[in-house]
Amino acid sequence: MKRISKISVIILTKNEEAGIQTTLNRVNRFDDVIVVDSNSEDRTRAIAAQHGAEITEFTWNKRYPKKKQWSLENAPIRNRWVLLLDADEYPSPGMLEELAALQESAELDRYGAFDISLLYKFGGRFLRHGHTVTKRSLVHADRANFPEVDDLMAPGIREVEGHYQPETGWKIGRLKSRLFHDDKDPVSSWFDRHNRYSDWEAYLRLHKALGQTIDGKRSARGRIFAKIPLKPAAFFLYSYLLRAGFLDGRAGFDYAIALSTYYWQIGVKTREMARVSR
Repeated sequence: MKRISKISVIILTKNEEAGIQTTLNRVNRFDDVIVVDSNSEDRTRAIAAQHGAEITEFTWNKRYPKKKQWSLENAPIRNRWVLLLDADEYPSPGMLEELAALQESAELDRYGAFDISLLYKFGGRFLRHGHTVTKRSLVHADRANFPEVDDLMAPGIREVEGHYQPETGWKIGRLKSRLFHDDKDPVSSWFDRHNRYSDWEAYLRLHKALGQTIDGKRSARGRIFAKIPLKPAAFFLYSYLLRAGFLDGRAGFDYAIALSTYYWQIGVKTREMARVSR
């Protein structure tokens, strides 16, 4: 198998001992793997060291840049092309082959970033249908950057950039293969995270100028979703029926309901914040 020597990997961690080993095992074809860790209190750094990963500590100073942009600017990467991964994400075998071929392509000189679709796990099952999350996870460190959107006062999301994409003035590509999102935490942690995310989203909806700024950084599909009325019901119909989430069985139904509830939370919290602020 061809080594991937011209693309670095940055893995963002904080208390990720449950899943970091799986991710590190799946990126062993890369010559350059850096773990950017936020002062973990578990065995995350020890596991990373055992796998030969470079470890860089990140302590957020409550200002910009946040963690992803800070990593692009400060992690000791050997290459300018970087695959940014959360600790529960790893490339599929097809993606490894695609990246191995891509690193030799002269086409890379025209691009600033690539979007990647996730193969998301929920309820113990990888979901091959329904709503698909897309992330701009392969970026050129000099050609793409995460914008400063002035959300430092927003609750819910702190040291890591929120739900917006890095920007680039260069061409944006899209990989054909998918990125595994293999969350090993109990489903209650999903609800805990999205409870915080909905706090952030509600704050943005209430502060409309800021919310419009964030919407401009989302994917085209994300901007469309942001404007749809009756979003909880519309999203369920879109994900479960139109995108055939029902083919993923009970997990597909649960995921469609969970995300619909997430959009409902955002609406409820936005209305509550508006009442309190009057």
